[in-house]
Amino acid sequence: MIIDAISPLDGRYANKLKPHRNYFSEKGLMYYRCKVELLYVLALDEAGLFEPLNPTEKANIQDCIDHFTDADYQRIKEIESVTNHDVKACEIFLRERTQLRDVNMLHFALTSEDVNNLAYNFMLKDYLEQQHLPQIETVLNKLIELAEQWKRIPFPSRTHGQKASPSTAGKEFAVFINRMTRIYKQLKQFTFLGKINGAVGNYSAMLSAFPDYDWLSFAHAFLRKHGLEPNICTTQIEDHDTFGTYFNWTRQLNNIIIDLDVDCWLYISNNLFSEKVKAGEVGSSTMPHKVNPINFENSEGNMMLANSMLGFLTDKLSKSRMQRDLSDSTVQRNMGSALSYASLGMTELMRGLNKLKINESVCRQALMDSPELLTEPIQTILKIVGVDDPYTLLKKISRGQKPTREMLMELVKGLDIDTKTKERIYALESVDYIGDAVRICDLVIKTSKESIQASAVHY
Repeated sequence: MIIDAISPLDGRYANKLKPHRNYFSEKGLMYYRCKVELLYVLALDEAGLFEPLNPTEKANIQDCIDHFTDADYQRIKEIESVTNHDVKACEIFLRERTQLRDVNMLHFALTSEDVNNLAYNFMLKDYLEQQHLPQIETVLNKLIELAEQWKRIPFPSRTHGQKASPSTAGKEFAVFINRMTRIYKQLKQFTFLGKINGAVGNYSAMLSAFPDYDWLSFAHAFLRKHGLEPNICTTQIEDHDTFGTYFNWTRQLNNIIIDLDVDCWLYISNNLFSEKVKAGEVGSSTMPHKVNPINFENSEGNMMLANSMLGFLTDKLSKSRMQRDLSDSTVQRNMGSALSYASLGMTELMRGLNKLKINESVCRQALMDSPELLTEPIQTILKIVGVDDPYTLLKKISRGQKPTREMLMELVKGLDIDTKTKERIYALESVDYIGDAVRICDLVIKTSKESIQASAVHY
């Protein structure tokens, strides 16, 4: 932790975000730039356009890819202090580090954006596969665990904030599992686009040196080999549209989590859920009894902050003046902040879910105290035995009032319908009126588990 950090990402939350530094720090960016440059050299070597690399040169290249050190990063920054150009500093550093006999293979016919777009694409691809998807899986598995435990516990649902037909606690969580799984599947199959086609996207410099070589096919093969799809037509910059797509999928996932945070908060406030108490923790500086749902609140706040940044990044990075302007450069450096706040949001959600316990007796009692919830099944049953406008009949004694169970059954008793139907209605209990909630919950759990267990395209 940096004790005088400006951003809480490097201060208060630093210990929770250590893995993110490997991707989104300045050192991380320099590493990915160097990796792009070196993979390109290896591809040029395979193409046979230059004198073949010897084993020592290949070993030096691989060592730099596998062991990029703090000293390497510091050397790049020293060079950059002179060049005032970060990509050029990486190139000069790699000349020193790799000791290639033909240093002209480094950055051959490339523009800085060839290196930068691929560096960010590799960065985001690695983050998605190594951190983001596993974190989503962790949240889904926890929700699945709770849904399985609570799938048969009757739960007092609300629509418009008012009492509505009951569900089960597990089904309430299955709704969020279902929504999150859809986006998880999209992200699992997601592929970033990249370009390595020169200054204005036409392979002009490459063709000026080797006019008979198929550079377009070379570039496409290079990108696919390293897990990207080629953007076949670009300006000097790759258009960043797949960045926006990834950010928008992430924003939508974050919105679902915000929705879950708020529902959990409301259920806790209504005593349907409560939180496990941890010794030593304080809920209020003045009210000793309080156990506040702070993790759900922190998750909500971090997700909202992440979404505001992701929305800006999507809007900004989809625009460029003609071939190129540098306003995207400083903006791209904040992608890690946006994704880190989203990661914090999921971390806090998990902390909240791990504390969560259901107050089953409270849920059951709330339903038993709400006989008006039976007006829906009663009027629906009455429809199939020919009672005229049973909806209005039930509405008269229930809307805006608090009917007792006895009142409802007395109304049914006075109707001219068969005894079997009356007995069917007399047997109704609000705690049992959960429809097919259990089977729906099971189906969602099964689908989500299959999605998590399926082999990922990019893993």
